[in-house]
Amino acid sequence: MWNFITSQFDIFLLRPINMLLEFLYGVSGQNFGFAIILLTLIIRGVLVPVTIPSLKSAKKLQELKPHLDRLKEKHKGDKQKLQLATLDLYKQHGINPAAGCLPQIAQLLVLIALYQVFMNFINVPEVNGQALNLNFFWLNLSKPDPYYILPVLAGLSQLIFSLMMTSGLESHLKAPKKKDEKKKEEDSLEMAQSMSQQMLFIMPAMTAIISLTFPSGLALYWVVTTVFSLVQQYLVSGPGGLKPALAKVLNFLPGKSNSK
Repeated sequence: MWNFITSQFDIFLLRPINMLLEFLYGVSGQNFGFAIILLTLIIRGVLVPVTIPSLKSAKKLQELKPHLDRLKEKHKGDKQKLQLATLDLYKQHGINPAAGCLPQIAQLLVLIALYQVFMNFINVPEVNGQALNLNFFWLNLSKPDPYYILPVLAGLSQLIFSLMMTSGLESHLKAPKKKDEKKKEEDSLEMAQSMSQQMLFIMPAMTAIISLTFPSGLALYWVVTTVFSLVQQYLVSGPGGLKPALAKVLNFLPGKSNSK
């Protein structure tokens, strides 16, 4: 069974990606860096029909967060009723909670395949009998970035993307509520925010650390794919949580507090 899975993985992902990267390397003037960028854009473009529905579903879930918080408070201690009420709410708004799984699995499989293809190119730096050109601006794509520029860009772009994805965390406090109801929701929000804030910085930090140790060719792929995700997310749901985050940062700038 495992041999069958690996053989299909090789046939439908590894070989096509390897052949496409070889082709792009040729049409880009034998520039491996540009070939990686083109490959990343092509793959993300192919995955658009899968990822867009997931992003729209995530946006709907963010908008439903106030209702979900009220359901949790209403059915506190009764998990079965909470589950049924939640599923009914999803059904009313046409949301499939499993919709986000497929694009995540697809992107993970592609990432694994890309890693293997990149490492194969780097470990056997040869294409059609000719030496592979691994130089790209200041980088040797087979080695980590010596100036840490790509790791910083990878971590920063991931942080911006994470901020954009937090758009639904505070929106439900804008509606007028009774004091006791608002207090309960604020308590619920505080816990959700605490967990979210941890993940908000852990993921970018992990991305930067991984990019420090991996060949810069993989870090280049990660930066390009994250920037693509940023643009895609912006087109679907706008800046999300990035706008209030920037407002908070601007408040700390010199002269900003004095102008109020």
